[in-house]
Amino acid sequence: MNMSLLSRLGKLLALMLVLLGMAIAAAPVQAQEIDPAQLALARKYVDLTNKGQLYEVILVQTAQKTSNLFVPQNPTKAKEIDAAIGKILETYKGKHDDLFNQIARVYAVSFTPQEMQQIVDFYSSPAGQKLAGSAAEINGSVQKILQLYTYNLGTEFVSKVKAELKAEGLTK
Repeated sequence: MNMSLLSRLGKLLALMLVLLGMAIAAAPVQAQEIDPAQLALARKYVDLTNKGQLYEVILVQTAQKTSNLFVPQNPTKAKEIDAAIGKILETYKGKHDDLFNQIARVYAVSFTPQEMQQIVDFYSSPAGQKLAGSAAEINGSVQKILQLYTYNLGTEFVSKVKAELKAEGLTK
Protein backbone atom coordinates (compact mmCIF):
# COMPACT_ATOMS: atom_id res chain seq x y z
CA MET A 1 0.00 0.00 0.00
CA ASN A 2 1.40 3.42 -0.83
CA MET A 3 1.97 6.02 1.90
CA SER A 4 -0.55 8.42 0.42
CA LEU A 5 -3.33 5.85 0.71
CA LEU A 6 -2.24 4.97 4.25
CA SER A 7 -2.29 8.64 5.17
CA ARG A 8 -5.80 9.06 3.78
CA LEU A 9 -7.03 5.94 5.53
CA GLY A 10 -5.52 7.23 8.76
CA LYS A 11 -7.34 10.52 8.35
CA LEU A 12 -10.60 8.71 7.57
CA LEU A 13 -10.15 6.56 10.67
CA ALA A 14 -9.49 9.66 12.77
CA LEU A 15 -12.67 11.28 11.42
CA MET A 16 -14.65 8.15 12.19
CA LEU A 17 -13.29 8.12 15.75
CA VAL A 18 -14.29 11.76 16.22
CA LEU A 19 -17.79 10.98 14.97
CA LEU A 20 -17.99 7.94 17.25
CA GLY A 21 -16.93 10.10 20.17
CA MET A 22 -19.64 12.61 19.33
CA ALA A 23 -22.22 9.81 19.14
CA ILE A 24 -21.14 8.45 22.52
CA ALA A 25 -21.27 11.93 24.03
CA ALA A 26 -24.77 12.42 22.64
CA ALA A 27 -26.01 9.04 23.94
CA PRO A 28 -27.12 10.37 27.35
CA VAL A 29 -29.12 13.09 25.58
CA GLN A 30 -30.75 10.52 23.31
CA ALA A 31 -31.67 8.28 26.26
CA GLN A 32 -33.53 10.98 28.19
CA GLU A 33 -37.29 11.19 27.95
CA ILE A 34 -38.20 14.61 26.58
CA ASP A 35 -41.61 16.25 26.50
CA PRO A 36 -42.71 16.32 22.83
CA ALA A 37 -43.81 19.95 23.11
CA GLN A 38 -40.39 20.96 24.43
CA LEU A 39 -38.68 18.94 21.72
CA ALA A 40 -40.85 20.69 19.11
CA LEU A 41 -39.78 24.08 20.49
CA ALA A 42 -36.14 23.03 20.37
CA ARG A 43 -36.54 21.84 16.79
CA LYS A 44 -38.17 25.15 15.88
CA TYR A 45 -35.14 26.92 17.33
CA VAL A 46 -32.79 24.73 15.27
CA ASP A 47 -34.79 25.49 12.12
CA LEU A 48 -34.87 29.23 12.89
CA THR A 49 -31.11 29.40 13.37
CA ASN A 50 -30.03 27.23 10.43
CA LYS A 51 -29.09 30.23 8.35
CA GLY A 52 -25.74 28.74 7.39
CA GLN A 53 -27.42 25.66 5.92
CA LEU A 54 -25.45 23.40 8.25
CA TYR A 55 -26.53 20.09 6.71
CA GLU A 56 -25.78 21.22 3.17
CA VAL A 57 -22.33 22.47 4.22
CA ILE A 58 -21.60 19.08 5.80
CA LEU A 59 -22.70 17.32 2.60
CA VAL A 60 -20.49 19.50 0.39
CA GLN A 61 -17.49 19.06 2.71
CA THR A 62 -18.03 15.30 2.82
CA ALA A 63 -18.30 15.12 -0.97
CA GLN A 64 -15.10 17.17 -1.35
CA LYS A 65 -13.19 15.01 1.13
CA THR A 66 -14.43 11.88 -0.65
CA SER A 67 -13.25 13.29 -3.97
CA ASN A 68 -9.89 14.12 -2.39
CA LEU A 69 -9.68 10.53 -1.21
CA PHE A 70 -10.51 8.79 -4.50
CA VAL A 71 -9.32 11.10 -7.31
CA PRO A 72 -5.59 11.11 -6.44
CA GLN A 73 -5.65 7.31 -6.51
CA ASN A 74 -7.09 7.31 -10.03
CA PRO A 75 -6.77 10.79 -11.59
CA THR A 76 -7.73 9.61 -15.07
CA LYS A 77 -11.18 8.70 -13.71
CA ALA A 78 -11.79 12.02 -11.93
CA LYS A 79 -14.86 12.79 -14.02
CA GLU A 80 -16.43 9.40 -13.30
CA ILE A 81 -15.56 9.61 -9.60
CA ASP A 82 -17.10 13.07 -9.32
CA ALA A 83 -20.20 11.82 -11.15
CA ALA A 84 -20.53 8.94 -8.68
CA ILE A 85 -20.07 11.35 -5.77
CA GLY A 86 -22.74 13.62 -7.26
CA LYS A 87 -25.12 10.70 -7.64
CA ILE A 88 -24.65 9.64 -4.02
CA LEU A 89 -24.83 13.26 -2.86
CA GLU A 90 -28.28 13.58 -4.43
CA THR A 91 -29.54 10.71 -2.24
CA TYR A 92 -28.71 12.74 0.88
CA LYS A 93 -30.34 16.01 -0.15
CA GLY A 94 -33.28 17.02 2.01
CA LYS A 95 -32.50 14.42 4.67
CA HIS A 96 -31.45 16.79 7.41
CA ASP A 97 -34.19 15.79 9.85
CA ASP A 98 -32.14 13.16 11.68
CA LEU A 99 -29.29 15.59 12.33
CA PHE A 100 -31.58 18.48 13.28
CA ASN A 101 -33.66 16.28 15.59
CA GLN A 102 -30.51 15.17 17.39
CA ILE A 103 -29.39 18.77 17.77
CA ALA A 104 -32.87 19.73 19.00
CA ARG A 105 -32.67 17.03 21.68
CA VAL A 106 -29.51 18.65 23.05
CA TYR A 107 -31.28 22.00 23.37
CA ALA A 108 -34.45 20.41 24.77
CA VAL A 109 -32.55 18.82 27.67
CA SER A 110 -30.43 21.93 28.23
CA PHE A 111 -33.28 24.39 28.67
CA THR A 112 -36.61 24.41 30.49
CA PRO A 113 -39.79 24.63 28.41
CA GLN A 114 -40.14 28.28 29.44
CA GLU A 115 -36.57 29.06 28.40
CA MET A 116 -37.05 27.26 25.08
CA GLN A 117 -40.18 29.34 24.44
CA GLN A 118 -38.27 32.55 25.20
CA ILE A 119 -35.44 31.48 22.89
CA VAL A 120 -37.85 30.63 20.07
CA ASP A 121 -39.72 33.90 20.61
CA PHE A 122 -36.46 35.84 20.35
CA TYR A 123 -35.24 34.04 17.22
CA SER A 124 -38.67 34.54 15.65
CA SER A 125 -38.30 38.31 16.12
CA PRO A 126 -36.60 40.57 13.56
CA ALA A 127 -33.57 41.00 15.85
CA GLY A 128 -33.32 37.24 16.37
CA GLN A 129 -33.57 36.60 12.64
CA LYS A 130 -30.86 39.20 12.01
CA LEU A 131 -28.63 37.56 14.61
CA ALA A 132 -29.22 34.09 13.17
CA GLY A 133 -28.58 35.36 9.64
CA SER A 134 -25.32 37.04 10.53
CA ALA A 135 -24.01 34.58 13.14
CA ALA A 136 -21.60 32.78 10.80
CA GLU A 137 -20.08 36.04 9.56
CA ILE A 138 -19.87 37.47 13.08
CA ASN A 139 -18.36 34.26 14.46
CA GLY A 140 -15.77 34.34 11.67
CA SER A 141 -14.83 37.91 12.54
CA VAL A 142 -14.65 37.10 16.24
CA GLN A 143 -12.47 34.06 15.46
CA LYS A 144 -10.04 36.29 13.50
CA ILE A 145 -9.90 38.76 16.39
CA LEU A 146 -9.23 35.93 18.85
CA GLN A 147 -6.45 34.51 16.67
CA LEU A 148 -4.76 37.90 16.30
CA TYR A 149 -5.19 38.69 19.99
CA THR A 150 -3.76 35.29 20.98
CA TYR A 151 -0.78 35.75 18.66
CA ASN A 152 -0.08 39.28 19.94
CA LEU A 153 -0.52 38.25 23.57
CA GLY A 154 1.85 35.32 23.07
CA THR A 155 4.51 37.52 21.47
CA GLU A 156 4.19 40.16 24.19
CA PHE A 157 4.15 37.56 26.97
CA VAL A 158 7.33 35.84 25.72
CA SER A 159 9.08 39.23 25.42
CA LYS A 160 8.15 40.15 28.98
CA VAL A 161 9.29 36.78 30.34
CA LYS A 162 12.61 37.18 28.46
CA ALA A 163 13.02 40.67 29.94
CA GLU A 164 12.19 39.38 33.43
CA LEU A 165 14.65 36.50 33.12
CA LYS A 166 17.31 38.92 31.86
CA ALA A 167 16.62 41.34 34.72
CA GLU A 168 17.09 38.46 37.18
CA GLY A 169 20.35 37.53 35.46
CA LEU A 170 19.08 34.16 34.29
CA THR A 171 19.68 34.87 30.57
CA LYS A 172 21.78 37.18 28.47
